[in-house]
Amino acid sequence: MSALSDAIARSFATGEPERQAVSPLRALGRRQLSGFEVLAQSVATTAPAVSMVVLPVTMFTHQMLLSGLITIVVATVVVSLIAVCVSQFTRRMAAAGGLYSFVFQGLGTRAALTAGVAMLTKYVGSAVMTLYHGGQAVITTLSFLGLEMRGPADRVLIYAGIALVILGCLVRGVRFAALAILAIETCSLLFIVGLMVVTGAGGQHAVVPPEGSSSHGLLTMALVAVFALAGFESATFFGPEAKRPLATVTRTVLLTPMICGALFIFAGWAAWSGRADTLVNAYLHGTSTGVAPAVVIALNIGLGTSWLASAMASSNAASRLVYSMGVESVVPRLFARVQRGYRTPYAALALIVCTVCVGAATFGIVGKSTAFGHVQLAARTAVIAAYVLVAVASVQFLRRIQEYTALTLCAGVAGSAAGGTVLTYLLFTTASHGLVMVPAVMLTLLLSGSAWHLFLQWHHPASLMSIGVFDSAETEDVLPGAGVFATDATGNLALTASARTHEMR
Repeated sequence: MSALSDAIARSFATGEPERQAVSPLRALGRRQLSGFEVLAQSVATTAPAVSMVVLPVTMFTHQMLLSGLITIVVATVVVSLIAVCVSQFTRRMAAAGGLYSFVFQGLGTRAALTAGVAMLTKYVGSAVMTLYHGGQAVITTLSFLGLEMRGPADRVLIYAGIALVILGCLVRGVRFAALAILAIETCSLLFIVGLMVVTGAGGQHAVVPPEGSSSHGLLTMALVAVFALAGFESATFFGPEAKRPLATVTRTVLLTPMICGALFIFAGWAAWSGRADTLVNAYLHGTSTGVAPAVVIALNIGLGTSWLASAMASSNAASRLVYSMGVESVVPRLFARVQRGYRTPYAALALIVCTVCVGAATFGIVGKSTAFGHVQLAARTAVIAAYVLVAVASVQFLRRIQEYTALTLCAGVAGSAAGGTVLTYLLFTTASHGLVMVPAVMLTLLLSGSAWHLFLQWHHPASLMSIGVFDSAETEDVLPGAGVFATDATGNLALTASARTHEMR
């Protein structure tokens, strides 16, 4: 109590500073989101309702019921280890750049730019895939109602309309978007879990053409399970906008893999015990295997809303990354513009949503071609690469500030080793089959950081000094006299020490 009393007394005796310290991310509107809203963003990005159907389908396809269930458990543990690594940053700083900003703190500029490319690849790729599937679910549902939308113009209209709704929700405000995402994903989960429980004893057997049980099937199952859990880190992009960023985001990062992992393990158990057969048939074959039309319609509604919520959440997260890069001048400053009333980065949102809409509409017209598989594989490869980078960065960061423990060191080493093993296995498997997509993506990621760094060094050298922007304390956040503000390397005022520490020095 004496320290608090001293601080309050000092605040009355200290005058207002001549120059106010402001956070470089204050334009976003700090301290808006509650814990539930941040959790909704994080969970929705993973599209749990969809994954609860896709995972059983993958298990049946590769004849991996028990081993598939075990793979889901292992994937949950590995992603939880990555979450522990990410939490080492979130409990110390809030950054709109997410993993991109965190990797900078541990591994420097080139690695951060590489992580930025990887995260953009992951989130834009995920949004394209989920928007495509969500649009297809809308088209299928409309056909059940007697409205056929089969022509190219009709499909473009559907995707453009959905994209406009998503963009409108995201620009309307971060809280509005979070609440919309929460409502949509909650309804989707209730649909899928309810259908799995109610229809589980329907007496159907899953009709899935098997691809055989092989090491290739194990790799596919592992990739699907990891990618189903990927997205928990999207909460980190909203740290500056959270009411209690260091506590809320850290809690969300740690809880999301556990919550989604539990749901996916339940789905794996349902597949192993036969309770997912009806849903799998409804997903793959509609009513042709005897599934009731009401079940097929309900499934399409549940999956469609989950896909669209994921597309919205992924676009929202990607926009914060682009915004952060715009603030740093790593990309044109145009993308750092914020709508004054709603405090949302409208320029970055427009770029991301338009890109996603074009990609999804293209696949909506031409169908799931080989290019769609390439997008899927690129997104999966990119997110695993980003996880490896942030795991290594966490170890380096904690060693630099001398705050590492045995637990954090083990999490970093185990997480990076597991991610590296999956990437190596993926590279070897695809190369042995003559596929060049994964080697091309990995080579692009490896070169992207250095190439981008070289470009900035030639054309915008000042931006290299501003990478790693995170939300910092403002003058109004600190009692007068309780902290010392000094000019940092970028020329901005930043809190450097408490007044008592400064006096002791």
